[in-house]
Amino acid sequence: MKQTILTTGFFLLSFMFPLKILAAQNYEDIYVFGDSFSDTGNAFNATNKTFPSSSTYFDGRFSNGPVWVEYLAQDLGLSFNPRNNFAYGGATTGVNNISDPALPGLQTQIANFTAENLSANPNALYIVWAGANDYFSYFGGGVPNPNQAVANISAAVTSLAVIGAEDFLVVNQPDLGKFPVANFNSQIPSLFSTLTDAHNSSLNATINFLNQRLSPHLNIIPFNVNDLFSRIITEPREFGLTNATNYCIQDLSVVPLTLPTQPVACNPDKFLFWDPVHPTTAAHRLIGESAFLVLKPVSITEPSAVLGILAFGALSAVLALQHRYQFNAEQSNLEGKSHP
Repeated sequence: MKQTILTTGFFLLSFMFPLKILAAQNYEDIYVFGDSFSDTGNAFNATNKTFPSSSTYFDGRFSNGPVWVEYLAQDLGLSFNPRNNFAYGGATTGVNNISDPALPGLQTQIANFTAENLSANPNALYIVWAGANDYFSYFGGGVPNPNQAVANISAAVTSLAVIGAEDFLVVNQPDLGKFPVANFNSQIPSLFSTLTDAHNSSLNATINFLNQRLSPHLNIIPFNVNDLFSRIITEPREFGLTNATNYCIQDLSVVPLTLPTQPVACNPDKFLFWDPVHPTTAAHRLIGESAFLVLKPVSITEPSAVLGILAFGALSAVLALQHRYQFNAEQSNLEGKSHP
């Protein structure tokens, strides 16, 4: 029997009984703007397939497999179209790219899109996730400015809304102070965490403002990936992972820093980080599934050994998230509770 998940209590029960998620398809397509977290091969193709290296990264992705927008498209029932992805590895929220000055930042991505499209499909979803490189620019002597980064994101959303885009998913920043790259020295974790907090606070206020100020047809949905990463880092095993601290590979062409910590032998299916900055495809799958459940009404059917539920707090309804484990004998006496 189907039931909408609306309470944290049900979230707790769901960790014992993962649930299958159903939702109707509402979007005709997705368009993506951002950085390496969302890049599906743009930087790779623009650099003659040299960045990121094909020896350590998967098919132009900054990971060991597909990235979250590809998993999200699959969950939405869409065929992912790389031509609709404008994200580039190294992009800042401005016009600059910290990896290669010939590659675009977010503002250039938006400008290119709006120049080629006099009107945007109002039935598509527009994804904006950028900002990490504004803060990672610190390693190259940059002066990170969360207010400017959020202003740039606001300008990007506004530009798309002006040409008719209506549905947005805007992603905040995970705690960059918890990323392996922050271990470059002892002062950086605190600095990056402070910058992350300032960015996310300003972004949340800006999204609220834009939702009130722009077209009444506009729907900007915030995706709190910060909360997801915090939960994974605190309790990785609840998400089917075993390590949320170390990383698997070190490619200096992608992360040009020699860190005090070194990569470790890993099963990437169980690790959060592929390199000091980028998640594994296993983590990307979790991000994609979480984004899907932010976007969609959540319904449940039979218990599944594949999907689990994650509560995300107060943005709209409790957010569910997939994690994998088999039922065991201790759970069998609770089975009836998963069939309300």
